[in-house]
Amino acid sequence: MEKKSVAVIFGGISSEHEVSCVSAITIITNMNPDHYDVTMIGITKDGRWLLADSIEDIRSGEWRKSRVTAIISPDRGQKAILLIENGKVEMRRIDAAFPALHGLYGEDGTIQGLFELAGIPYVGCGVLSSAVSMDKMFTKLIVNTLGIRQAKYVPVSVTEFPRMEEIADRIEKEIPYPIFVKPANAGSSRGITKAHNRKELIQGLKTAGSHDCKILAEETIVGREVECAVLGGVDPKVSGVGEILSAAEFYDYDAKYHNEESKTVLSPVFPEGTTDRIREYALRIFRAVDGYGIARVDFFVEDGTGDVVFNEINTLPGFTEISMYPMLWEAEGIPKQELVECLIRSAFARKRQEEERCPVIHQ
Repeated sequence: MEKKSVAVIFGGISSEHEVSCVSAITIITNMNPDHYDVTMIGITKDGRWLLADSIEDIRSGEWRKSRVTAIISPDRGQKAILLIENGKVEMRRIDAAFPALHGLYGEDGTIQGLFELAGIPYVGCGVLSSAVSMDKMFTKLIVNTLGIRQAKYVPVSVTEFPRMEEIADRIEKEIPYPIFVKPANAGSSRGITKAHNRKELIQGLKTAGSHDCKILAEETIVGREVECAVLGGVDPKVSGVGEILSAAEFYDYDAKYHNEESKTVLSPVFPEGTTDRIREYALRIFRAVDGYGIARVDFFVEDGTGDVVFNEINTLPGFTEISMYPMLWEAEGIPKQELVECLIRSAFARKRQEEERCPVIHQ
């Protein structure tokens, strides 16, 4: 194949900045150098776009000291990165983008909109799919139409905070303790708490409110935490099921990335039919949100009933060495380098399909 130029974008201003940097290292390491020239663009926590020179600079954090600004031009005729140093501008053409961003302003349709404006093929879900999947409240509205069970929830806005006792009354009327409190838009379990009483509920609402203006108070489902990976475009494939064994009371950010006692189990044993139901639900939800390319869909298998209960969908799941998404595909016989290859090829395939279907819009 003709060698392509691919921009990998990482970092970002969300609370998942550090995880994104680790995901980028894994992705870049597994990009075939015979197929791709890689331009590494890091976004700092304060929103500056900088050129990173090497994987080592990403690993050490030295990229944040870069003197070269690297921004993707929205000019559809250029399909280029503008490298700016000491007032001089160099244009570097790119063929595709691989966002390794997690959370707000990376997984929520914003950067996908930039790629669409620029006419650049990109890995992962589109603008709509990314936006509704990032927003847990809208995801729940979509999944409600599928008849797939999910935890009961009560939406809350930070604009209601002056009436905090009324909020607590409303939540307690609908959901028994313990209650999970989540930002509607956040990932890697950032800002999530588990409340066992009103005092913890109010504190949890404030914590979630520091991450997003929309909050969900959610029923606690007691059961096994499981995840399923989806890969592909027009005819997506679904992986086997993995199980999370959290070292903490729930699988929060520290349990995921800092507690070595948290474990992931590939091909866990379930009652007959449960694995097939999880895989079926994952594909149905992926299609319902208009997913493309990549997603990880998370569920609970409830204790006692054995019900499969939807939790959330992640359209740019973690790509670290301990992330479930690449591990699930490795268990299916697809190593990381082949997985990265599939994802990049899916970006070009979508662009071709869109141009064929809507030549006027995508010319």
